[in-house]
Amino acid sequence: MIDLFGPFALPFLQRPLLLLLVLAVAAATVGLLVNLRRLEFIGDGLTHAVFPGLVIGFVIAGEPGLLPGALVAAVLAALALTVVARRGTGGETGIAILLTSFFSVGVVIVSTRSDYAGQLQELFFGRLLTITDAQLGWSAAIVALAVALVALGWRQQVFRAFDPAGAEAAGLRTLRLDLVANIAVGLFVVAAASSVGVLLVLAVLIVPAAAARGITARIGAAALVALVFAAVTGWLGLAVSFHLSVELGVDAAPGATVATLMVAAYLLVLGVGALVRRTALARSRGAVAAGTAAA
Repeated sequence: MIDLFGPFALPFLQRPLLLLLVLAVAAATVGLLVNLRRLEFIGDGLTHAVFPGLVIGFVIAGEPGLLPGALVAAVLAALALTVVARRGTGGETGIAILLTSFFSVGVVIVSTRSDYAGQLQELFFGRLLTITDAQLGWSAAIVALAVALVALGWRQQVFRAFDPAGAEAAGLRTLRLDLVANIAVGLFVVAAASSVGVLLVLAVLIVPAAAARGITARIGAAALVALVFAAVTGWLGLAVSFHLSVELGVDAAPGATVATLMVAAYLLVLGVGALVRRTALARSRGAVAAGTAAA
């Protein structure tokens, strides 16, 4: 039996749990915006683009350089991706090229420094259990900034998501909206990458909002569902990881465990949603048939 509460009396599990709860707030705002605006590919690009910033920051200043390096890389990448994405034809090709070039630079830097090559796996998969109070504070502050950027222009962002042509015709500054959205995504990636890992950030950014949108089409309800989904799966993922590592002797990476549980929960939501829709359709058809027979 998995103990879902006892392990969180330990300080080294309290900080990861708090971080995942903070990221859950961003998943319900920034992540939902990504879903509405269909920015998943750009989110993937920013995730990879932040990697060289993490590496360069670590090479220059060690642990304290991770967040500053990632912030610089995120802002530069958001600017570049916004310009490339607005090109229309060939935009996705340009994003893919930027993604590859940024990520390759990070790998090259790590591979040429033998004293830092061992850190590559941690940057990929994260180090949730070793985050400090200072890292938690900085991550929370960055997430708060990302959420604020999205919240301040939420109505305009939603308008832009559902009617791009109408937003242009209404005189909205769509370039500014695109840039703000991409910077918010970049900030989210920065807040999560050094702890969750660059290869697992997308799970937190995309899966909760996708699950929420699979349950409800109402944006307010979707934000609440995404928040609860991200918080609960983060909590359960940490508890399962602790149980596997301590009780069963399986060295399960907590970040990967959380991401896997999120995907599993998403698939469960899709299955339940499909079953509910099929049942409702069958009942509707049965009611129509009964009404026709009675007539």
